[in-house]
Amino acid sequence: MLALRLTRTAHLAVHLRRLLVAVASAGTGFLLLCALGHALSHPDAPGASALRLAWCAAPLAAAVYLAVAVARTDPGTRPRSGLSAIGLGPGRLMAVSATTTALSASLGSVAALLVFLHLRGDLTGGRPSGRVAADALAVGQSLPAPAVLTLLVLVPAFASAAVAHTLRPRDPRPAAAAAPRGYGRFGAYGWGKARETFGAYGRFGARTAAATVPADSRAAAPAAGHTAVGTLQARVSDLQTSTPSPSDAAPHAPEADPDTATEPTPRPQNTTALPWGIAVLTAGLTVETYTGNAAGAPAPGTAPSAGVLIGWALTALGLALAGPGLTHLCGRLLQAARPGALRLLAGRVLMEESQRVGRPLGVVAAVAAAAYVTTTVYDGDGPAFGPLSALGALLVAGCTVATLLTAAVEARHARADTTEALLRLGAPPSTLRAAAGVRAAALLAVFGPLVLIVAVLAALPLDH
Repeated sequence: MLALRLTRTAHLAVHLRRLLVAVASAGTGFLLLCALGHALSHPDAPGASALRLAWCAAPLAAAVYLAVAVARTDPGTRPRSGLSAIGLGPGRLMAVSATTTALSASLGSVAALLVFLHLRGDLTGGRPSGRVAADALAVGQSLPAPAVLTLLVLVPAFASAAVAHTLRPRDPRPAAAAAPRGYGRFGAYGWGKARETFGAYGRFGARTAAATVPADSRAAAPAAGHTAVGTLQARVSDLQTSTPSPSDAAPHAPEADPDTATEPTPRPQNTTALPWGIAVLTAGLTVETYTGNAAGAPAPGTAPSAGVLIGWALTALGLALAGPGLTHLCGRLLQAARPGALRLLAGRVLMEESQRVGRPLGVVAAVAAAAYVTTTVYDGDGPAFGPLSALGALLVAGCTVATLLTAAVEARHARADTTEALLRLGAPPSTLRAAAGVRAAALLAVFGPLVLIVAVLAALPLDH
């Protein structure tokens, strides 16, 4: 009930983002049902039906990724002050976000079922539609209810589980920095910072240093100790006289807020995934090259092989892993060679937002490279691009672009306080807009050639 109330009282932009999740769920559910219809119409070709079902994993992953991005930017389920007192802590808000996502995705799944039944002619009792192939709709055959229900539940289940995993409460307490262990005397393993070398215990004169101290130095040591104690007592008395009483300091002491205390601390910028992303990207291109040389371009009306799907999945994963590192590198390059205020501001923002914007940007780069390969292989003389393939490509491209825009909106909300502080300090709004343009140009200058290189390498075996 709380999820329904938050959904009803949300802003128009939030409703539009949830509608995008419902549309993505509807398109993915329709493709899954078409794969089921193809399996029912061709019982003698289970391999082709399984391949169609496997290719539905791309729009499924894109829809889930969009649902997670929309849930992260939902202002209704953001931890605020006073919510823990009424039982709405971070765990409950996470459950509300997962429930809201499941409701939006379930609405799309129901719409997909209605459209599928309408195209079959089951709702109106008329002739089936000719816009989709009859073998994909399984015209004249009864649909197994368990299979239909299982396929339609996939998107809501995966989306809600991904949202719950992403927005799960984290321990805000920082880990205690433990002192580095070292090897003590005679190889004893302890917490000492100083490490003694071999033979330090038995070195000549090591234990007789106290006996060789001059007499005047031993006499001056107690005097210095008494002087240090007197100075310390004087400072303590000064602090006691200058420190306000607890009754005076109580109104000014900030109270601990359980909601803000349970918010996860911001993660440090991690760019160590860049080498792993490059390695996974290279593996994906290798798989695509091998499968492309072995199979060539797909025939009309058939889906590409499973090796091409695995290669593109690895390529997208590699670009997603390398995206934050490349975005962070863009920020560093903007600040090189005596930067001015404009380049410094743009570079700092890119470095700060590398984790939030880098991954969606890498996925969009993978989709753009796949679109280039598709237009190269499916040219005028090549095989036709069917309606279901066009729907799948449109779903993947639309979901990834919408995820990138949603991440940009989240980043803008995250730096809203910084923007207000800059405006209060006298920074003109034109400077902030120019910094945004510089950031976009820097990202385009880095990711544009990368997309072309990946696309050319992936399309090279298919052209031959």
